[in-house]
Amino acid sequence: MEPEQLLVNGIAVGSIIALAAVGLTLTYGILRLSNFAHGDFMTLGAYLTWLANISGVNIWLAMLLGAAGTVIAMLLSELLLWKPMRDARASSTSLIIISIGLALFLRNGIIFIWGGSNQSYDLPITPAIDVFGVKIAYYRIVVVILAIVAIAALHFLLQNTRIGKAMRAVADDIDLARVSGINVERVVIWTWVITGTLTAFGGAMYGLITAVRPNMGWFLILPMFASVILGGIGNPYGAILGALIIGISQEFSVLIPGLGSEYKIGVALLIMVLVLLFRPQGLFKGTI
Repeated sequence: MEPEQLLVNGIAVGSIIALAAVGLTLTYGILRLSNFAHGDFMTLGAYLTWLANISGVNIWLAMLLGAAGTVIAMLLSELLLWKPMRDARASSTSLIIISIGLALFLRNGIIFIWGGSNQSYDLPITPAIDVFGVKIAYYRIVVVILAIVAIAALHFLLQNTRIGKAMRAVADDIDLARVSGINVERVVIWTWVITGTLTAFGGAMYGLITAVRPNMGWFLILPMFASVILGGIGNPYGAILGALIIGISQEFSVLIPGLGSEYKIGVALLIMVLVLLFRPQGLFKGTI
């Protein structure tokens, strides 16, 4: 495959990872939760989008419905799992174990309901678009544009709204934010709403360029964590840059003799290990 095509593919995949990684880093930055179920919520968003789409709903409206369903599922997990665990002051190890259990529950629930085979959206076939001599699949362009719009909206929310400023304050010091009069529980709810929306969009968009399958989010969880660590844990802008670096690096790794596409996840793991060894704080300061 030509390097130009690999670059385009890397940007598209990196954009999808970026949306999910932003949600993952927000969850950690505000809730101090390393959520290993994040990838499976991404899968849930893709399946809910697919379900709405094959029922006759326009794909763009189906993505909104998928995001709404994912947000509801995340809020249920907050009500039934995470809030009781915070109230009980559960250790980070306990939270990680619970999140792994939740991931298994979601993945096997998806397989139980919709089966283990790959699914595809009901979309018209569109020809590739020629951009400066490079043939780019139509939906890869759509994915990048949607990711840019979603990230721009997130930036506006974090920098120019009251809830965004409250989220930044809670991320800096939750106790100080609470005594300052900030409604921390409201911030938690908004964190899940934003995280669920971005994660579902990422899953739905990944389904646009590949296929919807039960383990899609699980295979993306390592690149997500690698992106978060590379960019600086808790920093959404760093997670975006980290995701693009991971996405492009994974695609270009196929040019290395002896490495096939099955080693792409290994590239993300290698980058994560190198960052932890030589710059554990990541590229940027870990703060919203």
